[in-house]
Amino acid sequence: MSDQSKAEIAVAKFLEHTDAEAASFFEACVHCGECAQACHFFLNTGDPKYTPTYKLRPMERAYKRDKAPFASLKKNLGLAPSKVTEEELLEWEPLVYDACNMCGRCTLVCPMGIDIAGTIRKMREGYSAAGMVPEGLKSAAEYVKKTTSPMGVTIKALKAQIARQEKITGIPIEVDKKGADYMAIFSSMEIMGYPEVLGAYAKLFKKAGLSWTISSTAYEATNVGVQIGSGALAKEILERVVNAAEALEVKHVISPECGHAYGAIRWAGPNMMGRQFKFEVVHIIEVLDRLRREGRIPAGTKDDRRMTLHDPCQIIRRGGLLKEPRSLMDDACSDFVEMKGAGVTNFCCGGGGGVSANPRAEDLKLAAFNSKAEQLRGIDGLQAVVVPCGNCRAVFEDGLDDQELELEVLGLSELVADTLENS
Repeated sequence: MSDQSKAEIAVAKFLEHTDAEAASFFEACVHCGECAQACHFFLNTGDPKYTPTYKLRPMERAYKRDKAPFASLKKNLGLAPSKVTEEELLEWEPLVYDACNMCGRCTLVCPMGIDIAGTIRKMREGYSAAGMVPEGLKSAAEYVKKTTSPMGVTIKALKAQIARQEKITGIPIEVDKKGADYMAIFSSMEIMGYPEVLGAYAKLFKKAGLSWTISSTAYEATNVGVQIGSGALAKEILERVVNAAEALEVKHVISPECGHAYGAIRWAGPNMMGRQFKFEVVHIIEVLDRLRREGRIPAGTKDDRRMTLHDPCQIIRRGGLLKEPRSLMDDACSDFVEMKGAGVTNFCCGGGGGVSANPRAEDLKLAAFNSKAEQLRGIDGLQAVVVPCGNCRAVFEDGLDDQELELEVLGLSELVADTLENS
C-alpha cells in the first residue's frame, strides 16, 4: 500500500462517515476555542494543538474539499482546500489517538453543541481503514481475535479467578447457566486486576436472590473496535455477547464498571446489529440501585472513611447514570464528599477512549491526570476514592503514584458488597 493510497483510503472513510450530523458540525464551528478550556490535555500542557476541534482538521478538510456545498465548483476555481496527505495524517494521528479520550466534556461548553467526541470516533474509522493505528491498540485487537479479550484473558484464566473467589466467598458462580435472569460481562482489567468484583457480584446477587451466570464464550465487555475506530470489529465483538446472551436465553445483560463498554452495547449496540436485542442491557450500577431500593440488598454498617466518587465519562456524562451511584454511596459511606466539578462536568481520568492501552501516550495520560489530582487535593482529609470503572481505576492507581498521593482506590460494587447487611 503506497503512502498516497493510504491517504485516499482514510479520506474515503472520512467522507463516508461525514453524515448530515458531522457536516453540520463542520459548518457550525466558529473556531472560538471554548472547547480548549474544557480539555484536560490542553489545560495541562498549554499546547494549542490539543484544542479539541483542531484534532478534527484532516476530516474537516476532506469534507470541505469533496463534500461541502459548492465543493466541485470551488475545486474548478482553485478555491478548494488541498488534498489531505499521508504526511498530514501521520502528524495528526497522535492527536486523534493519544490526546482524546472521547470524554465529551468539550461539547458541554461548545456554543454550537458540536459533538467532538462522536466525530473523533468517526474520524478514527478513517485511520483504522488505512492501517494507521497505534501499536498498543493493534495488539489489543489481535488478542481480541484470538481470545475475545484485549489483554489475552482466556476462559481458563477467568475460571481460575472464579474458583479463587468461590473459595473466598463460599458462594458458587455458575458459568453457561441457561435460563438465568442475568448474564454478567466484565472487562479484562476487572478479571485480572480486580477479581474481587466477581466475589462482590456473588455476595450481592445471592443476597438478592438473583439468578445470574457468566458465558464461557462472551465474558469480555471491552470493545476495542470502538476504541480503534473499526466498525466491523466493534460489531464482531458485540455479536459474541448478543449471540451468547440469546443462546443462554437470559433476560438481561449486565454491563460492568467500565465506561465505554456501556455505551458500546447499550446505546450503539442495536444500531450496530441492525435490530433490537432479545434481552435488556443494564449497567451494574442500575442493577444495584434497583436492588437496594427494593430492599433486596439492605445496607449494613457504613464505611466511616472520608470518600469521594469519580464520575466515569461514558457512564455519567454520556451515559446518564448520575443519581444512582450517589444513592449507593450515601448508603455505604458515612462521610461521602463530592469533589469540585463533580457530575456531568467532571474531568476524565485521562486514560479512556483507548489511551490507556496505548503505551506511547503514557506521559500525556499522566499529565492529563493532573486535573483529577487537583480535584482530589481539594478535599481535606480524603482517604479513599470510589472509581466505578476498571480502566479508570487502573489509571487512578498510576496517576496517584505519579502524583505521590496516598489514597485507596476501590470499585463501587465492592464497596456495596462490603457494607451489605450481614443478616
